[in-house]
Amino acid sequence: MAVLLNSLLCQRENIELFLPDPSEAKMASQVPSNSTMSGSEPNNPLSSLNRLTLVSIYSLVLVIGNIGLALMIHILQSNMRSVITIALLNLTLAHFLFLLTVPFRIYYYAAGYWGLGKMLCKVVSAMIHVHMYMAFVFYVVILVIRLLGFHSKKDRYEFYRKLHAFGASVAVWVVMFMVIPPILYFKYGTDVHENTTDNKTNKMAANDSYCFQFGSHLETHVGAVVLNYIMSSVIIIVACVMTALQCHVMVLLNRKYGRDCLSHQEFSAQLKSLGFALVLLVCFVPYHVFRMYYLRNLQLQNTNEVFLSITALSCFDMLTFLGRGHCYTCNRTRSV
Repeated sequence: MAVLLNSLLCQRENIELFLPDPSEAKMASQVPSNSTMSGSEPNNPLSSLNRLTLVSIYSLVLVIGNIGLALMIHILQSNMRSVITIALLNLTLAHFLFLLTVPFRIYYYAAGYWGLGKMLCKVVSAMIHVHMYMAFVFYVVILVIRLLGFHSKKDRYEFYRKLHAFGASVAVWVVMFMVIPPILYFKYGTDVHENTTDNKTNKMAANDSYCFQFGSHLETHVGAVVLNYIMSSVIIIVACVMTALQCHVMVLLNRKYGRDCLSHQEFSAQLKSLGFALVLLVCFVPYHVFRMYYLRNLQLQNTNEVFLSITALSCFDMLTFLGRGHCYTCNRTRSV
């Protein structure tokens, strides 16, 4: 019997040698795994490469966008006779309001610190989205008018149609200024998160150190996610369809006029519309394609900011109007 007990005690000691210490197991459970850390992208701060990319893009947008605005205003003030002009004036206004907020974005990405208050942060953050969707609407309006004018062979629009266009423009801006401010103040960027320093809850937007980090809003709002999917799908489909239709028009005009197509005003007008269609395709589609992936991977918020900055390149659209005739007009005005 004694021999049997001794053998059992020895086996127990051998087993305990291979069991982990309870304190060590507890400490190991508190260390985050490498798989969860390596597969995610930190929310704050932005990496140096992302900040450099964003500063470069927005600086280019600010400089060339303002040049394009000045030239476009000079061109439009001498031609106020068409519905297209009214749509272009609305597009110019949308670009102007957005460009007012670009210096704040450059400051934040260059400094890596916000410190200008949460309300201004929300305004600057929302304006790039407002600009994108407003510009999208005006692009589609311009393209549809040009396509209808081409297929119906109507080069002129009646006076009452210009009144309707002006009234619709006023209605769009009134609705925007009535809807956006309440959303900014009460809804945008007001998600509640756990504060790891004092184990209390506070508003994410209350931290003045960082800005444009509102992606976590989508984690708890299923309706917002569905709306993002719908809007992204609509913009992708409409942009592709409009570009295809405009390319078809250009092919028809090329067959009609042949080598002399560049000397015809109809071809030049449709060529400018093709420029707008390409802006839709190049500036808006990549962001919304990535956004549909981002909605399932919210840890990629910083990468989403880079794709979002590409939409700001739509401010270059005014340069499509700088043809030989407009350059001659500008030079003649300067000489006088």
